[in-house]
Amino acid sequence: MEEILFRYNPWWEGDSGLSGVHDRPLMIKRMMRYESYRQIVILTGLRRIGKTTLMKLFIQYLIENQRYEPKHILYVSVDDYVLSKYTIIDIVERYRKIHRISSSQKIILFLDEVTYQKDFEIQLKTIVDSYNTKIYASSSSAGFIKRGKKYLTGRNIVIEVAPLDFEEYLQFRGIKLKRSDEHLVDEYFEEYLEYGGVPEYVLTRDGEVIKELIDDIILKDIVAEHGIRDPQVIKDYFLLLMERAGKQISINKVANILDISPDSSRRYLDLFTDTFLISLLSRCGKTNERILSKKKIYCCDTGIRTFYTGLRDKGSLFENYVYIRLKDNDLCYLYKDGIEIDFFTRKGELIEVKYHSKVTEKQLKLFNSVRAKKRFIITSYNDFLELNLS
Repeated sequence: MEEILFRYNPWWEGDSGLSGVHDRPLMIKRMMRYESYRQIVILTGLRRIGKTTLMKLFIQYLIENQRYEPKHILYVSVDDYVLSKYTIIDIVERYRKIHRISSSQKIILFLDEVTYQKDFEIQLKTIVDSYNTKIYASSSSAGFIKRGKKYLTGRNIVIEVAPLDFEEYLQFRGIKLKRSDEHLVDEYFEEYLEYGGVPEYVLTRDGEVIKELIDDIILKDIVAEHGIRDPQVIKDYFLLLMERAGKQISINKVANILDISPDSSRRYLDLFTDTFLISLLSRCGKTNERILSKKKIYCCDTGIRTFYTGLRDKGSLFENYVYIRLKDNDLCYLYKDGIEIDFFTRKGELIEVKYHSKVTEKQLKLFNSVRAKKRFIITSYNDFLELNLS
């Protein structure tokens, strides 16, 4: 085990192991916000979205900017087959012995894909309750985190690692826009809408990256994990979800199209949500309205969506982008007499997204009739940048 741990932690011997890696300062700032908290910080998000790289960037930040002793930081990938015979507690105990770290000395643990370990939640609870330890962990499955909730309630903070936003996309592509390049913003933004923010795809433009990502999610995280007998129906379900992104989805209609039961349709939708591929947006209203009304569906990344549906309906893609960036604001959508307004936040901000187009007369009437703290009509990326939410 000792050799493996040294391989995972090159900073113990003076090497960051991060040559050529792009920084993500906003995500580092979010992680640092909770560094002094007792709770476990769990990084969630899509497969291959950069959770591992983000952990290592944060380790480098702690060593270089916060003056942490490198040997007091342990990173390990819990899904490593070689380590599968050891518990997390075994690994931590062995690590402390290697560096002769007493139980009273603070250590920081980075546990990648922690949900692969059996009883991970009980082990994390034990470590947090018994040792002077700060834990950052990651998982690509919301379902596993939900199952560990009863042990970790009050002991964890969840950060979803989103795909690259437009600014990060430009940074990864090595593009610097000056003030004199303002006329190029829309052109590059539409390029971003096409390729999205999956880091490897942004850098390579190789469609196999997206294909392999989706195949891994469908075959490993959904079909194999949940014992689904017909992989093709899951693939077909996914394609229907991409076609309906930005629209209300009917579980019964999808069930009829795929010749499956409504219960299966509902279950598959939940499984795709658990993998972070899609998000569901409820209709505004009382509790029963939110629960019973049709949900709107959004893809986690515009690049994944356009890979399967093509670059069409830029207005819908822009709405999808705005949703991804704003979804932490507890959004719902307004729907009345067949007229829809895109987003209403928990603090009373009303938002309609119209990419380089105008709001219809009927929409404007509903838009102005709703009691709202603030109102925004967003028609471009620059409008989005000027969005001033409470």
